[in-house]
Amino acid sequence: MTTFHRGELSAQKRAGVLHEAARLAPMLERPAIPRGARMFLAEQPMLVLGATDRDGDPWATLLTGPPGFLDVDGPSTLTIAATPGPGDPLREALTEPVPVGMIVIEPDTRRRVRMNGTAHPTPAGLRVELAQVYGNCPKYIQARVPTRTPGAPGVAWRGTELTPADLDFIATADTFFITTADLDGNTDASHRGGNPGFLLASGPTRLRWPDYAGNSMFNTFGNLEVNPRAGLLLPDWTTGTLLHLTGSAVVDWDRAHAAGVPGAQRLVDFTVDRVVRVDNAAGLRWSEAEFSRFNPQM
Repeated sequence: MTTFHRGELSAQKRAGVLHEAARLAPMLERPAIPRGARMFLAEQPMLVLGATDRDGDPWATLLTGPPGFLDVDGPSTLTIAATPGPGDPLREALTEPVPVGMIVIEPDTRRRVRMNGTAHPTPAGLRVELAQVYGNCPKYIQARVPTRTPGAPGVAWRGTELTPADLDFIATADTFFITTADLDGNTDASHRGGNPGFLLASGPTRLRWPDYAGNSMFNTFGNLEVNPRAGLLLPDWTTGTLLHLTGSAVVDWDRAHAAGVPGAQRLVDFTVDRVVRVDNAAGLRWSEAEFSRFNPQM
């Protein structure tokens, strides 16, 4: 048995990184949370979580709380003292056991940890039995400092396409998160970052972004090789609004197409099927961004 499923192996082969990915494979075979990661998680006020709803659509959301709301209470068990708020597209899905992908980022230091496993509801939030725990490189993370700003989420707005205000926001975005899953439902959540303008909208249901050099494991692209469904999360760092999208993503592997976009090795086209926007959903506000020195200039 290989650590990577056939979609990941296919994506690695397309990208010409099979040998490099094989060298990194042992990272994915350790479900226990390292001591350093335990200390890191205990200090964090936010976690991005991806899962699939009861209709089979993937979404990503942001859970927040005071430091300590993420607690390691076993070698491979993470408890989360938070659940999605009213109107969140994953609120109902997380009331029963479901595969999840998670990423915890500390934007002011650009450290991050990715985790995959199965979430179980508890009276206080969630308990996640982990199957994978691994670190990632700090590229393309914009440095920001958080401030706790408690408040009630607004009423969720739902639609099938992006509004003009959404499109204006996307034009200024420097960060989003993507959730994908393989054919067995194993779920992954990943970060994408760049200078404002790296995420392009060509209409109310069409987005495109460049794929920059990463960790060579191609977890996201591997899932898309076998299952094109994907969910995006765009947090508004200044207002706490969360913009959730679900739809389908297709990787454009044509190097000639990517050549016209600075830093791009590939391009990804995303078709929006559903939109959920919740104002004041995140109980955090963030300082102005210090852009990553790795971001290609637009």
